[in-house]
Amino acid sequence: MGGRLGGLGLPMLMATLLSACVGGVEPPRSGPPPVDRTDERSDDRSNEPVRVHPSRDTGASPNIRGIQSPARIVGAVPMLASPVVPAVEPVNAAAAGVIAGPPIASLPIDDAQAQAAFAAFVTSCPSLVRRNDTSGLTRGADWQPACTAAASTDRRNARTFFAQWFEAAQIGDGKAFATGYYEPEIAGSLERRDGYAPIYARPNDLIDVDLGTFSTSLKGKKIRGRVDRSNLVPYYDRTAIEQGAISGRAPILAWARDPVELFFLQIQGSGRLRLPDGEILRIGYATQNGRDYTGIGALMKSRGLLQAGQTSMQGIVAWLHAHPAEGQAIMRENKSFVFFRELEGASLGALGLPVTGQVSAAADVKFVPLGAPVFLSLDRQDASGLWIAQDTGGAIKGSNRFDTFWGAGAAAEATAGGMAGRGTAYLLLPIGTVARLNGQANGARYGGPSAQP
Repeated sequence: MGGRLGGLGLPMLMATLLSACVGGVEPPRSGPPPVDRTDERSDDRSNEPVRVHPSRDTGASPNIRGIQSPARIVGAVPMLASPVVPAVEPVNAAAAGVIAGPPIASLPIDDAQAQAAFAAFVTSCPSLVRRNDTSGLTRGADWQPACTAAASTDRRNARTFFAQWFEAAQIGDGKAFATGYYEPEIAGSLERRDGYAPIYARPNDLIDVDLGTFSTSLKGKKIRGRVDRSNLVPYYDRTAIEQGAISGRAPILAWARDPVELFFLQIQGSGRLRLPDGEILRIGYATQNGRDYTGIGALMKSRGLLQAGQTSMQGIVAWLHAHPAEGQAIMRENKSFVFFRELEGASLGALGLPVTGQVSAAADVKFVPLGAPVFLSLDRQDASGLWIAQDTGGAIKGSNRFDTFWGAGAAAEATAGGMAGRGTAYLLLPIGTVARLNGQANGARYGGPSAQP
């Protein structure tokens, strides 16, 4: 998430780590492995002490999708996308092509999903109307009528609201791939302990550079680095940081008991530290060192380190623990390094707004307006339905690529860990958007959406 949460298992890990697709300066969106920590926590956590905002720090999410623990995968038959010959490496959604999808009222959206998505949409509205939509699909003013209507709509009428104010749109070939992420919990300490790894805040010498301020041809491109004499050079990579290169340059928020768990927490980008006294410290993505992400799963598989039955998140973590020296070397081949900040209250996504388990999803801003509703029809029943795109991630790139957020806890961990759904995606856009983009039905004179009767 802008708050880089992220979650896995074989399908998720292989979908993300084996694809080696997280990179750039965005918070990575793939997630840590399901790790058995049952010996570290009781079954009843309702009375656990919380460091900040205890009333908001439960990590609980409404179970609107019927997820179970232990997780049980229920297959589904996804809707078929309209046949399209996709553009070659389109730069954004508008370039990929947009065609009308089915009527919103015909989509299988139940009341619980609609109401939860409605609440998240209302939260996103202020950002939707003011953000520059790099997908090329909408303008801020396009969302204003729906957002205005939402302010006076009873949440119980959420399904009708979406049907009245939106139309479904297929981007490119519409072929969706969805993984999952969650809010992990690892053991930590506020004091340094033997064998513990530091959890760093943003270094004071890390510089963000917007290249678009130097040349219009570089608009939208950003880099991170540090100043060395009179030169801007790449920031320290993972190896240098772990060997002490930023000692004295970055505050240490806390210490993680297991460096492997910390490695995957960085991939998630956000999580909970359980301190020795049982307190919870929540941390979230602050920034990243600007180095490209390398998926270690792909490296391990290509080198024959993962045998049959080991290519799951659990298998990868087990191998790293069983081979600490080799494991450290492999993790250091991922030069990307994430810095954290302490969170107060709920985990935040890329919009700077709270994300909600089973409701929020990460997407590529070049193909999905952040804050927009998305309907996924997948071969996974639990992930099918209505989501709100409120987050981003370095691994989540391209059209129809989503990372679904499942919240915190064992059920969320298990579900996100096994998530790898394929099917069809439809964006819910303000009415009239498809016609305007395709120059149809006086689309050139389109001045904004109107509610459908």
